[in-house]
Amino acid sequence: MTAVLVVGGGGREHAMCHSLARSDRVERILVAPGNAGTAGEERCENVAVGVGDVAGLVALAERESVDLVAVGPEAPLAAGLADALEAVGIPAFGPGAAGARLEASKAYCKTFLDALGIPTGSSVTFHEAAPALAYLDRLPSVPVIKASGLAGGKGVVVAETRDEAAAAIRAMLADGRFGDAGREVVVEERLRGVEVSVLAFCDGADFAVMPAAQDHKRLLDGDAGPNTGGMGAFVPSPVATGELLDGVGDRFIRPTLEALGEAGTPYRGVIYFGLMLTAAGPKVLEINCRLGDPETQAVLPLLEGDLFEIMAACATGSLGGLSVEWSRSACTTVVMASAGYPTAPARPAPITGLDQAAAEGCVVFHAGTDRTGGVTLATGGRVLAVTALGSTLENATERAYAGVEAISFEGAHYRRDIGRPSPGAATGAAPLPKAAGR
Repeated sequence: MTAVLVVGGGGREHAMCHSLARSDRVERILVAPGNAGTAGEERCENVAVGVGDVAGLVALAERESVDLVAVGPEAPLAAGLADALEAVGIPAFGPGAAGARLEASKAYCKTFLDALGIPTGSSVTFHEAAPALAYLDRLPSVPVIKASGLAGGKGVVVAETRDEAAAAIRAMLADGRFGDAGREVVVEERLRGVEVSVLAFCDGADFAVMPAAQDHKRLLDGDAGPNTGGMGAFVPSPVATGELLDGVGDRFIRPTLEALGEAGTPYRGVIYFGLMLTAAGPKVLEINCRLGDPETQAVLPLLEGDLFEIMAACATGSLGGLSVEWSRSACTTVVMASAGYPTAPARPAPITGLDQAAAEGCVVFHAGTDRTGGVTLATGGRVLAVTALGSTLENATERAYAGVEAISFEGAHYRRDIGRPSPGAATGAAPLPKAAGR
């Protein structure tokens, strides 16, 4: 009996379980810790082991004789979960701590990219507020302030004024906002253009690029408000041409995998390049070491192959023997969050309308949910990702919003412009730069 352990409890992990449950080869899916949505998926069983309990997760995988561990969040990867699983002979879909460092330390990532000549914004890293503030005063324009460590997608401050940038520096380096994650701060040139997420399955040497998604990080319509973990995404991206994706593969992904392989730390799992398509060509905003959230909820429904086979091939270095195929349909996912997100917690509240959303043709991926006494509760943060397929992006988007409008819980908040064109939106991509030297 083939068993898979999925690590995580968000919308990304629910989407992973939803796709894995369609595999003829998977008979049992354990989810640690899971949520109300994963508990209701076919062949899935939630297990009360937290994502930060590396020893507990390894023990669970050994005790249940799982054939593959698919890791959703970045934190357990950065803590060495894949390395610990490898040590006991259990294949892991996710890189070791050396590869995960590309996300766990933005400062390290910038150094890594610069060493490979991969285009990215200019930056300087600081550990104390005073020199960072002095550097800010000398800059000709307002930069982006980034906590170097893992901050749950909330450690990036896209400041509009110099005062906002200075306040972010003080909050992180003087006041301890984000704790250890903010003890090191990257002050980075602000890049302008269209943001695109390009993800790829990787087996250490070979890779397969997924359809590019456009994520919406800001909380409010029109890309206003603070950064969040992501308020929605759609596929296909109108700016991500085949030429662009081929170029990203050859000039961004391949050199990264080669460098990690040459260092004796082959990268297996998913690598995620957050790119800004600037007037000078694509530049890297960040590298993430796992499937994106909410990009996963918009990308995986388009996968026409067997996700288990792909994940297992990545984990065992045999991806080159598979053909990874994708639907030509469009997909839109809209995140419904609690009223206080991303800064304040919310009290549990009953969710209604899930069946009506399904009747509208949506798949609703759960994140901040629980089920008590037969009632599904919103427990705060990003609660649901309402997802729909369509023959066109417009069709998928309208169907997703029909599902959103059918669902209700106290304080529900969502953006109304996911997948919908904004006035003056960019429609074309700048050319790729010449191949970067090593």
